[in-house]
Amino acid sequence: MGESRVTSQEGRTEATPSPIADEAAPAANAGRVTGRRNSGPVRLRFLRSPRRPRIWFEILLIAASYWVYSLVRNAVPEQKAEALRNADRIWAAEQYLGIAVEETVNHAVNSVTWLIISMNYYYATLHFVVTVGVLVWLFRRHPGRYAAARLALFMTTGVALLGYYLYPLAPPRLMNGGGFVDTVLVHHTWGSMASGNFKNMSNQYAAMPSMHIGWSLWCGLTIFALASAPWGRVLGLLYPAATLVVIVATANHFWLDALGGMACLAAGFLISYAWYDSLPHHLPKRVQPSGAEVRAACPSLGTPAGARRLAVDAAARDSGPRGE
Repeated sequence: MGESRVTSQEGRTEATPSPIADEAAPAANAGRVTGRRNSGPVRLRFLRSPRRPRIWFEILLIAASYWVYSLVRNAVPEQKAEALRNADRIWAAEQYLGIAVEETVNHAVNSVTWLIISMNYYYATLHFVVTVGVLVWLFRRHPGRYAAARLALFMTTGVALLGYYLYPLAPPRLMNGGGFVDTVLVHHTWGSMASGNFKNMSNQYAAMPSMHIGWSLWCGLTIFALASAPWGRVLGLLYPAATLVVIVATANHFWLDALGGMACLAAGFLISYAWYDSLPHHLPKRVQPSGAEVRAACPSLGTPAGARRLAVDAAARDSGPRGE
């Protein structure tokens, strides 16, 4: 039953699918998928699929995440003696490798007052301003890639917290007899949470890894991968390079702290890739609306023809320029 018999040229009969059975099959398959929607694999696939970000949720998430980051970072025992010993080891290792130029850079830039003051404010502000700006840009222009990029940033920060706990490190400006200049104190500029009136509000011995490098490199790579304008891509690459000069010139980090920040970023992107099965810039630029959203916006798009038309429009958008 459900089959029709067709006589072939050789006289044999062959079973052909019934039109009724063919029409019923998609409905049955849909029922089975619906039944599995609450199962583990389907739910996991749903969670791993990019979804349209919601502004209120993102604001709360970013605010809560930074609060937790600050709380955990500052709750890590300062371990001053161990942090100073580690700083001496880092300095000795860099001298052995012939890359211990931080003191030379620090003194040279400190001799140019306007430049070092600019770097002090750069260090204090752009770390947050640019990172938030890139997140807003992704949210508005690349919503399909936003969640994966945000996950990479958050995981980078999470790995860094582990580094602060396992390896306390004093910045160069706090080394005993290191000869470094604390540029914020010398020039009386606002900025460093580990200098002046702010030094009791922050863990001063959490220099490894450098999240100034981790976050700035995340911004730079994101802009380079998604910006359409060549000048925008160039600026994306220049930003982490300039940040590297600033953290050394202000004596807040060693070169090797920057390598630690890069390693944390690599771990963050690896975790994001494992979750979304793709790097952020390889995901679609836009998130296709759900069926409910389509029907609510335009009932005609709820039909199969309308859904196909919507898919074609989305594909056309994604095939355009990769950035804005």
